[in-house]
Amino acid sequence: MRRVVLVDDHALFRAGVRSELEGRVEIVGEAGTVDEAVALIEATKPDVVLLDVHMPDGGGVAVVKRCADACFLALSVSDAPEDVIAIIRAGARGYVTKTIDAERLADAIEQVSDGDAVFSPRLAGFVLDAFRGEPRAEASDLDQLTPREQEVLRLIARGYLYKEVAFNLGISAKTVEAHVAAVLRKLQLTNRHELSRWAMDQGLE
Repeated sequence: MRRVVLVDDHALFRAGVRSELEGRVEIVGEAGTVDEAVALIEATKPDVVLLDVHMPDGGGVAVVKRCADACFLALSVSDAPEDVIAIIRAGARGYVTKTIDAERLADAIEQVSDGDAVFSPRLAGFVLDAFRGEPRAEASDLDQLTPREQEVLRLIARGYLYKEVAFNLGISAKTVEAHVAAVLRKLQLTNRHELSRWAMDQGLE
């Protein structure tokens, strides 16, 4: 069961989410401000932080930037493109709206915890459009990767989870993690989220 921290400035909403997710995930803590969230995330090291975008003291972007190693899934009433893009650029791995049902939310939490990117269907287009125009890497960036590293990267670009990459290539999940670590180092990226986004930007498939 995935360990989750819930960050939202509305206590009533947090209570509702906690109730809906009961038995599906383990809520290890709740926070209503940016400072509370940062302290709680550092103390509990959750698998996923379920994060509201709009809060009065800096919002979800501030939390993401201050906890770069955490895994974030934005859960917001807003479906405005600027909100979606801002939180994803900051480092969140997914964005769903508060109309999502409990089962799909629990699935989204599991997917982002496994390294996948998750968006409500209508929001995915915003993200693709936003990053499509960014500079593409030179061919040499790919050339510096070994054939196996390129295979791993292409499967990640297709949305495969680490365990699915391992199954498809006939290697262990630990070996996949080692290849990803090598790719991150060579491409000078810092985390799996950046790697997935980089691969998507390159149109790898």
